[in-house]
Amino acid sequence: MPKKTSGHGHALHKGGLRNYCFACGKDNPEGMRLKFTLDAQRGRALGHFRIPRKYQGPPGHLHGGIIATILDEAMGKVNKLRSVVALTRSMEIEYLKPVPLQQPLLVEGWEMSVRGRRHTNAAEIRNQQGDVLARGKGLFIAIDVARMFQKHLQDYERRNGRRG
Repeated sequence: MPKKTSGHGHALHKGGLRNYCFACGKDNPEGMRLKFTLDAQRGRALGHFRIPRKYQGPPGHLHGGIIATILDEAMGKVNKLRSVVALTRSMEIEYLKPVPLQQPLLVEGWEMSVRGRRHTNAAEIRNQQGDVLARGKGLFIAIDVARMFQKHLQDYERRNGRRG
């Protein structure tokens, strides 16, 4: 049986910080609250969704920006398989077929290559029949979380009486 782990949230949110990420943040009441599992054996990030009407673009279908958000999130979660936090530098999206609302969807992300801090990942959104509806390719740059988000961590610790 392949080892599957949760791919929810971001590394920054450990230790009591709240996750307000629009795509995966459980603490964002306006967000999508997407949940992923990581399949380490296959090197995949997987999400199963039914997207509600509030994310509509064309009648009965997802908005293109929401499609891009889902693909970006799946590609970003792949970096967790290497225990890396990496931010999106660029993305290419192919909108192949309209993506329906309120229907079972699968998004699957995987790694294409790694060169130093540069991680190139890909993802696809498929319907229940396995048809690829949209795909993306993205370049992610690995960061030092403590250094990049130091101010936010210090503010959190100050507000909550912790010392760094």
